[in-house]
Amino acid sequence: MEIQESWLDTRFTCSNSNGGCDKLKVDRYKSGATHSLQCFRVLTKNVVLEGWSEVEKRFDGLAIEGKLLKTRFNECIGMSELKDFACKLFDALARRRGITSASITKDELREIWEQITNQSFDSRVQTFFDLVDKNADGRINEEQVKEIISLSASSNKLSKIQERSGEYASLIMEELDPDNLGYIELYSLEMLLLQASAQSTTDSKVVSQMLSQKFVPTKERNPIKRGLQALAYFIQDNWKRIWVMALWLSICVALFTWKFFQYKNRAVFDVMGYCVVVAKGGAETLKFNMALILFPICRNTITWLRSKTKLGMVVPFDDNVNFHKVIAFGIAIGIGLHAVAHLTCDFPRLLHTTAAEYEPLKPFFGKNKPDNYWWFLKGTEGWTGVLMVVLMAIPFILAQPWARRNRLKLPKPLKKLTGFNAFWYSHHLLIIVYVLLVIHGHFLYLSKKWYKNTTWMYLAVPMILYESERLIRAFRSCFKYVRIQSVSWYTGNVFALKMSKPQGFKYMSGQYIYVNCSDISPFEWHPFSITSAPEDDYLSVHIRTLGDWTSQLQAILEKACQPSSDDQKCILQANTLADTSKPRIPRLWIDGPYGSPAQDYKNYEVLLLVGLGIGATPLISILKGMLNNIKQQQDIENGVLESRVKTNKKKHFATKQAYFYWVTREQGSFEWFKGLMNEIAENDKEGVIELHNYCTGVYKEGDDGSALITMLQSLYQSKYGVDKVSETRVKTHFGRPNWRNVFEHVSLKHPDKRVGVFYCGAHGLIGELKRLSLDFSRKTSTKFDFHKENF
Repeated sequence: MEIQESWLDTRFTCSNSNGGCDKLKVDRYKSGATHSLQCFRVLTKNVVLEGWSEVEKRFDGLAIEGKLLKTRFNECIGMSELKDFACKLFDALARRRGITSASITKDELREIWEQITNQSFDSRVQTFFDLVDKNADGRINEEQVKEIISLSASSNKLSKIQERSGEYASLIMEELDPDNLGYIELYSLEMLLLQASAQSTTDSKVVSQMLSQKFVPTKERNPIKRGLQALAYFIQDNWKRIWVMALWLSICVALFTWKFFQYKNRAVFDVMGYCVVVAKGGAETLKFNMALILFPICRNTITWLRSKTKLGMVVPFDDNVNFHKVIAFGIAIGIGLHAVAHLTCDFPRLLHTTAAEYEPLKPFFGKNKPDNYWWFLKGTEGWTGVLMVVLMAIPFILAQPWARRNRLKLPKPLKKLTGFNAFWYSHHLLIIVYVLLVIHGHFLYLSKKWYKNTTWMYLAVPMILYESERLIRAFRSCFKYVRIQSVSWYTGNVFALKMSKPQGFKYMSGQYIYVNCSDISPFEWHPFSITSAPEDDYLSVHIRTLGDWTSQLQAILEKACQPSSDDQKCILQANTLADTSKPRIPRLWIDGPYGSPAQDYKNYEVLLLVGLGIGATPLISILKGMLNNIKQQQDIENGVLESRVKTNKKKHFATKQAYFYWVTREQGSFEWFKGLMNEIAENDKEGVIELHNYCTGVYKEGDDGSALITMLQSLYQSKYGVDKVSETRVKTHFGRPNWRNVFEHVSLKHPDKRVGVFYCGAHGLIGELKRLSLDFSRKTSTKFDFHKENF
């Protein structure tokens, strides 16, 4: 866990008048400013890469009469997003050069540009010092430090730091002005950072040396061998999906072939030709897929198979939704083959047959030959088939991402025709489809004996299984009423529900439940990851307000809750008093638990958990479970629990190490799980759980916008043991993680181990994490198994 210990006192003893230091005593753990040196790179990476030529071009376009105004300085040097900071930078560097006007020439800009792009240590520190040294006397006081902290916090949207800028200015002065002179000089800052950078550089060299010994290029030059190697890797990584897809395709082909040759040997083939055999072959695959498509959405069955059997070793249960979509595509193909062959080929050919050709077909179509096309459509076989196609097309279209995620720019009255609710309710049309399918399968043109009409045979078991599932869910949800114990409100439109735990309700970390609020709708059930641990005596979920249902739930809870005496700012305690003048507490029902990829974490000794924003919720339950295990082990060692409990715990808790990376945009997001992080920091003495927080809303470490924040962060955590961005004992990094370095770190620490990589968040990161998992599994002795949550 990235938690720094408190510093000891630092003293700077200077023996000469010009500010030189003869002795520096630093008794600190890696120094509080370990990361501060790199943060004095003044411009962003893109700006530095542009070079002077690009800046010169912009100067020529922005200059007026050969001079660049201060207000256009940020555009010229490529800092458009940091206008306020660029103005401060302009003032500081112009002041140091004795420039008093609000404009500069190209030569003056060139001189300034050379300083701010100089990546040397002295230049970086000097530039920062110039920013706050407004009178250019080589000294900065507390008020100047406060101003620059406030500016930096404002540009990074860190409102809490901005509000307490005076407190943090005092901290910096306390650390760098131990003799209470009322100011700090450049040398104090330099000595502190040099001490920090020396240790950082040493650590970096050690890691680089280890990596160079570990990772050997394995690229194959022969294109044939390279192709075979890629194929072998693909099979190795996807063998579960491959055999399931191969089995499914084989069954579809076998059914189509069987029906094809069966009808080819019948008299009807002489009249309708290959049209009828294609139609009947397509119908057979259609019946099979209509039965099979129900299985992937039988959540209770899949959860039981995943949790209670070993089938998960060979069956990719995580892909149940994707397999459901694949089968839907197979159904679309079956409908196409069946309907098109009948409507465009079979029926027209039958209408144009001669009396002699029609004679063998009288048992099926009647004594009199159909005289028009309408005869086929008005029959039971015809109208049920057409109606089924229409009813199936509606949910198929609304299930597409552009419709389900409401990406269409429709007029407001038509907006409700798309979105998740439209997708959900339209799927219930399939109940009618299955009824019509049974009817359609009974009244067939070419088969009049009931035992030869096999549609009901295909559908009987899957429909019974699915209906049993729905009845169990409905029955169970009626009894799983939960009482809201408390509601926690957080920034970022997130609130957490702490609910009573129904008697006998058992679940595993990583699973999820469906929640229903009858005050909103008795029919809508929405899934949320469980964020409490199985050992807790309560249930909790964290909900982000994104859609209509969550917005309505938030509004109802706000009316029904009263502030808690413990923390009126973020905790609201549900009102349990019998007061009719206050809104009634909403009644919630839950359904579940249901299995998810995250629940398989127990199969790995080492975990790499990655969560983006609210996507961290299924992973939080895993961390809580591990924390409870750590606490239990401590109780056993202290004699609070019997050793028998320890033996039982070891049987099912195989995880020995976890790395948790949480990436979020807003500073306030860290409040969501603040308590858990501090608990882990307090109880995890052996470092079983390693926590890493990343805030992407702050300018990346090394950029000018986050320079002072990074230094302040290090100082504050070193002294008080608390990170000022997350307000926890876990250090917060700025920007996004270097995921390749993350995998390198884990693979070096755990050679010859199998690491479970669990990710939940936006889809954009899935490809990179999956690629790195495969890459490191092939090039190192550490094997990474990638799992993603449906988000």
